[in-house]
Amino acid sequence: MIRFSNVSLVYPNSTTTVLENLNLEIAEGELVLVIGPTGSGKSSLLRLINGLVPHHTGGILAGEISVDGVSTREVKPGGLAHLIGIVGQNPINGFVADTVEEELAFAMEALNLPNETMRKRVEESLDLMSLAPLRSRSIATLSGGEQQRVAIASALVMHPKVLVLDEPTSALDPIAAEEVLSILHRLVHDLSITIVIAEHKLERVIDFADRIVHITGDGQTTIGSAQEIMKNSPIAPPIVHLARALGLEDAGLSVRDMRRRTQQLRDSTPLSHPRLIPVSTTAVIEVEKLSVAYGTKAALNSITTTIFDNEIVAVMGRNGAGKSSLLRSISGVNDIQTGGVKVHSLESKDLHSKVRRQTIGYIPQEPSDLLYAQSVAKECEQADKDNQVSPGTTHSVLAQLVPGISLHMHPRDLSEGQRLGLALSVVLSANPKVLILDEPTRGLDYEAKKSLTRILLEFASTFNRAVVIATHDVELVAELASRTIFLADGDIVADGPTIEVLLSSPAFAPQVAKVMSPQPWLRVRDVIDAIESKSR
Repeated sequence: MIRFSNVSLVYPNSTTTVLENLNLEIAEGELVLVIGPTGSGKSSLLRLINGLVPHHTGGILAGEISVDGVSTREVKPGGLAHLIGIVGQNPINGFVADTVEEELAFAMEALNLPNETMRKRVEESLDLMSLAPLRSRSIATLSGGEQQRVAIASALVMHPKVLVLDEPTSALDPIAAEEVLSILHRLVHDLSITIVIAEHKLERVIDFADRIVHITGDGQTTIGSAQEIMKNSPIAPPIVHLARALGLEDAGLSVRDMRRRTQQLRDSTPLSHPRLIPVSTTAVIEVEKLSVAYGTKAALNSITTTIFDNEIVAVMGRNGAGKSSLLRSISGVNDIQTGGVKVHSLESKDLHSKVRRQTIGYIPQEPSDLLYAQSVAKECEQADKDNQVSPGTTHSVLAQLVPGISLHMHPRDLSEGQRLGLALSVVLSANPKVLILDEPTRGLDYEAKKSLTRILLEFASTFNRAVVIATHDVELVAELASRTIFLADGDIVADGPTIEVLLSSPAFAPQVAKVMSPQPWLRVRDVIDAIESKSR
């Protein structure tokens, strides 16, 4: 179905090759997972499939790419719309209509398909993606998971033979991610659609992959089954790192497999009790009976909570639960119906300019909203001036988070993860008293997440700062957060130590916790510590 023959790709002014001499054949009805470090070229490989690279992006392409026998060199991307459906990293950026049904019909209207054909295909896609109850809803009012399903449905109405998805679960909670992935699995097995996915959260998607294409970042690629690639890949889900730490030769790729292989370890280890981290008594964020609504839809319902110094607090919940509304209210950028928020005894909505930068560092879901310069270098230089820090401070933080970014690149040409790293650097260099991050791991690989975790832990402990993170990344929460607030439909339904909140929720528990239940271990390090303490 898809054939890469001796394909090499390099972008203008780049010192490294994105792909070099790639040979790959993807069969009909195969699901292929593309993995690699942030900025390694995963999105470029996906865009090569439908000709967006190099027709729209530029670049020097050698070799031949064909889809169902059609060469991407000879046809513009629009000429492949009947063959290939593509869903980008941010589906909201690709929508052109107001309601769900109008969005599904738009592409077919552009091709002037008969009305009866359009109606039939819209109904099929609504049923396939479980969107029928949302057909008349405004897309802007949908949750991230619902928008992701709409984006996939709008690609499916064209009856493509190939579906290409760039990080389809990055903005989804674990339950919504499972829903989307199970639908993709059904498309492969029931309709023989060929699917190519680029994804960083391997713990979610690796079970579904027939093969993996590992892009190393220096132009080289490794292709094989999940078992073959995971034997040596530095990019691996927590369950594989657990198998390696325990010295298991064959890494189980599912929780069920790993539970079978670790049963003796669980049975021979006495049940331990969770270790709780002492909490500071200095309140820095005070939320008092906070209510927020958008039109007639309530987002937060009279929420009250207090966050203390040196705390890293994770805000979790399903898409649409009110996480971003809470963070925007703390940051002072949301309209509040009732109640209030104080940060270091100051009303957050009254903070402005220099005092605001020194008090609150806020990174929204779209980090590019904070970037406005013409290059990475200018962005870093301007941040140094605005934050009144020594030259090079912002770039130094960036080099720790996402190394290797060219200073001459325009921020919009960076990958999602690289843009996030740049925005983080701009905010962190100001050393704010409170740091607020909305979905900070979108587009970040495991190594970048490790760097982010280390930097945030140092930021909270060294400078005695509070950090608040809204995230769906349960593995990040397990590594980073001392406390977790769980929201549902605008209400706080759980608020306590991370280990207690995560272990009480099967859907939001990290992989290691599922494997080692009932032991209260969230991370690989917890398992190793328990084994070492038992042997003393």
